[in-house]
Amino acid sequence: MTKIDISSFIKENYNSKDFSHLHWEGGFQDYMNIVSKNPLVARNAFQRIHDVIMSYGTSKYVEYKKEITRYHFFDDSIENGKDAIFGIDVHLMKLVNFFKSAALGYGTEKRVLLLHGPVGSAKSSIARLMKKGLEHYSRTDVGALYTYEWYDSEESEILGGAKLFPSPMHEEPLKLIPIEARQKLVEKLNKDNDGPYKIKIKGDVNPACRFIMNEYLKKYDGDWNAVVTNHIRIRRLLLSEKDRVGIGTFQPKDEKNQDSTELTGDINYRKIAQYGSDSDPRAFNFDGEFNIANRGIVEFIEMLKLDVAFLYDLLGASQEQSIKPKKFAQTHIDEVILGHTNEPEFKKLQSNEFMEALRDRTVKIDVPYISRLENEVKIYQKDFNADTLPVHIAPHTLEMASTWAILTRLEEPKKADLTRLQKLKLYNGKTLPGYNEDNVKELRKEAIREGLEGISPRYIQDKISNALVKHAHTGCLNPFMVFNELESGLKHHGLISSVDQQDFYKEMLAISRQEYEDTVKNDVMKAISVDEAAIQMLCGNYIDNVKAYTQKEKIRNKYSNKLEDADERFMRSIEEKIDIPESRKDDFRREIMNYIGALAIEGKSFDYKTNERLHRALELKLFEDQKDSIKLTTIISNVIDKQTQEKIDVIKTRLIKNFDYCDICATDALNFVASIFAKGDIKNS
Repeated sequence: MTKIDISSFIKENYNSKDFSHLHWEGGFQDYMNIVSKNPLVARNAFQRIHDVIMSYGTSKYVEYKKEITRYHFFDDSIENGKDAIFGIDVHLMKLVNFFKSAALGYGTEKRVLLLHGPVGSAKSSIARLMKKGLEHYSRTDVGALYTYEWYDSEESEILGGAKLFPSPMHEEPLKLIPIEARQKLVEKLNKDNDGPYKIKIKGDVNPACRFIMNEYLKKYDGDWNAVVTNHIRIRRLLLSEKDRVGIGTFQPKDEKNQDSTELTGDINYRKIAQYGSDSDPRAFNFDGEFNIANRGIVEFIEMLKLDVAFLYDLLGASQEQSIKPKKFAQTHIDEVILGHTNEPEFKKLQSNEFMEALRDRTVKIDVPYISRLENEVKIYQKDFNADTLPVHIAPHTLEMASTWAILTRLEEPKKADLTRLQKLKLYNGKTLPGYNEDNVKELRKEAIREGLEGISPRYIQDKISNALVKHAHTGCLNPFMVFNELESGLKHHGLISSVDQQDFYKEMLAISRQEYEDTVKNDVMKAISVDEAAIQMLCGNYIDNVKAYTQKEKIRNKYSNKLEDADERFMRSIEEKIDIPESRKDDFRREIMNYIGALAIEGKSFDYKTNERLHRALELKLFEDQKDSIKLTTIISNVIDKQTQEKIDVIKTRLIKNFDYCDICATDALNFVASIFAKGDIKNS
């Protein structure tokens, strides 16, 4: 076993200078020098969170003719990438706009931010990201912030018989400035401040620090400088949820056990004997979630399940930015109040006429389920990929689970000629005849409830995990294993409230299975018809015949050397693959020849790959011609001659090399497609 010299190992991998830098201490004048040089250290909580988000950068893209900003803060770039958010950029833009408005003091800083959406729609993930981001940012130089503590050279009665008394709500040191001197000081600090925010000093210090300040002022005959010089120490503040510094989380409990002091703190009865009164603020524990979250963020899990008494505390905390600890005056707080809730609870809030005040102070941001397939797939790729799993994930496995999830979330299209699956593909950027960006935008607008119902990503993740446990011994997880797990789990799904809903989910699962069948057939078809030379030859033959047909010429038979009419049967065998009707064949052929002619004028040669429809038709034709010679159906009978086996091995190799199959799932795919051939169920699609 390798011996480790722990002392050397720590020296190489841990820098004590970093610790000293993050735990800087100094006097009040030192802090004023820092503020003068860098006013950003005095930002409020909303400004800091907005800057956290912006510090990761942005990118822009256009969707349905609308420019959308992607904030990379919500990517997996923060230390724990498990909480990356995909597919809801428009809603995240609204979230960031809320913080931008609050940072500039436009009014939203006096509101409760409420994330609203169905279960598993990333509400908690957004909250976790903001908390983690804030923690990380406070440890950077650009995100540095400071607080203060009282100290004395010897144990002091003023400090409760101690030498040290940290600010219990880790407040901004500038709040120690006397109110009479604040305005002129702020004017002076802001005179040369060309940053995005002007320094403001709001509110008084907490009751305990107010008491201590007054006692020291008595001792020094009102000499504020003497108090601050002799008894105030400024230190760097590191926000931490685990240490309950600047980041709080509150979760509703049994109503009988709920107490609003969990938010605003409570009297420490053990200290009453020491201080002689329960109204002495030093005998108060400022450890409620509002207290400890000061300078940062407090998260309310399932906020609308809170007891009414708690909701009243929220009113003052949001609008007045103050809380009322028991037996003490209103205490100023500087923090973001973030809640999240699901739809049933939100409907109860809307119907409760006694909660008008809270509704008026709430900004609701919808966090719906994803409706774009490629983004849903990204959720599962984070957890189920080659880096994290001992088994191979067959191609299309995650895609098909995602397809089913999104189908359950989409509203039935109002257009009779459009299916849910086609709608899914349109949302995913595919094109359909008769539909452009404006049509798709209209589809989204008319579907008001889309994304607020359906299967959650959490259910998909659970069932993929179950399938992995059951089938890990096979070495490869394929879509059928996942489909079976998804369907069997519906019987015990806690959120399915009716038989009709369960039947609907099963119907969408059947559509997903059919989509996979078409997809895997397409993979095998491409593997068979991947022969470039064969397609090129087929294309040349087709073009020669089309040219002879459109120009009413004869074509020379390369075998008999005789002039013959264009081969109508051959041309139709290709055109029928892409549903060109008899009545449209002439138009299609003329389009091809006109296109070739236009290229010739520009000095360019024709490449079948540039014409997507013709390319598809040629692939399908080649597939049809070759599948019989390969005799895939013989796989089922297990009687395969050497020549056929060699051809099958070539196809399998192509599936592995070009389509990310492994030997196991490539064999499964060939067996499955062969079984379809055996039923005569192959479709030219």
